[in-house]
Amino acid sequence: MRVTQSMLSNNFLKNLNTSYDKMGKLQDQVASQKKINRPSDDPVIAMKGVGYRTNLQEVEQYKRNFSEAHNWIDNTDSALDEATQAMQRIRELTVEASNGTLTDDQRGNIAKEISQLKDHLVEIANTKVGDKYIFNGTDTTNKPVDLKQSPPKYPDNSNPVKIELSKGVYIQVNSDPNNIFSKDFFDELTSLEDTLNSTEPTGIDQYLEKLDTHINNIVNERATIGARSNRIDLMEDRVGQQEVSATKMMSDNEDADLDRVITDLVNQESVQRAALGIGARIIQPTLLDFLR
Repeated sequence: MRVTQSMLSNNFLKNLNTSYDKMGKLQDQVASQKKINRPSDDPVIAMKGVGYRTNLQEVEQYKRNFSEAHNWIDNTDSALDEATQAMQRIRELTVEASNGTLTDDQRGNIAKEISQLKDHLVEIANTKVGDKYIFNGTDTTNKPVDLKQSPPKYPDNSNPVKIELSKGVYIQVNSDPNNIFSKDFFDELTSLEDTLNSTEPTGIDQYLEKLDTHINNIVNERATIGARSNRIDLMEDRVGQQEVSATKMMSDNEDADLDRVITDLVNQESVQRAALGIGARIIQPTLLDFLR
């Protein structure tokens, strides 16, 4: 087989372009610090990267959901704490009012304070997180309690509000308003107030048992919220570990080993220089080289 000058030149240029292509890919890896810069560089790495990024995006969404869940839980617990304090104060006033030696004016003053505390409990029942009412089930856009309305409005939605905090795991973040701010709850406070304002109040001490029942309901609901809060904290720790694992897997799949890439780039540059030197020797001199 006869090897011509044009064949040598074409092979030289072909190999030189291949060398340039390798060096260009190595330079891209150094600049981007990634193994690949387009799916065609390595389809396997690209497909794995899509899966890892999807997992990481899910974990990041769950972390945002945890923030929303903590917002609901913390505000609910704070509201129930205030409600407990208000009810305990109402109970103290009721014990004081059951003393038969009090005058009508003294009982009237107690009734006024209970009225203020009842209004405060209405405000607690209408607590909002952002633009959502937290004590009206899934009907978060409407105020649950309005005693001035005719007829008075009470919570009528007890559906649980659930947030997905892990794949397929939904946790309830609200309290059932019927366990706390029911119609009976406010009706009995109004009845107590009316009894204290009457000229001949009787049976005031009978309200103590009813108040104790409502206080226990609030305390039990706070215990339920506390248990959910503890579970959410545990799940949040686990999701945080999943984020670290997903980030590491994605990094191992996509990130370039800079030390190795730089070494390969230096070696490729040496190969390139050697190829240029050899090419200059392979190409035969022309007549013009002798006419200088």
